Amino acid sequence: MRFRNQQQNSSVPEVNLVPMMDVMMSVLTFFIITSMALTGQRLANINLPGTGGAGVREQTAPKTLVVGLNQQREILIDGQVVNTVQLAEKMEAYLLDNPEGVVILKADRELPYEEVVKLLKEMSNIGGSQVSLAIERR
Repeated sequence: MRFRNQQQNSSVPEVNLVPMMDVMMSVLTFFIITSMALTGQRLANINLPGTGGAGVREQTAPKTLVVGLNQQREILIDGQVVNTVQLAEKMEAYLLDNPEGVVILKADRELPYEEVVKLLKEMSNIGGSQVSLAIERR
């Protein structure tokens, strides 16, 4: 009995998607890293606490007043140390000029939380719902 060698000629071309996916992932990674580098306002010597992987989106407001609280428990506005009376004056002036503005507290992660809450309460007495606490996503 003789068997014939039958070759099947396939007329359907084979498409390899792996190289295209590699290029797309590289481009996506580039844009993610670039966008992360270009967002956010940093204050000197303040390490923000993280969310621990929670998927909370950061809301951005066009006009914000950033208040810092460093490890020495000093209140900072525009890189200058201020006391609570000066903070209240600056917040009131800012909120009068910007009724839709937001005041953001950026407190160092090494501070005891009681210190952060104390300042946050003082700020919320002045600004109400326009006061927020900043966190860093990791």
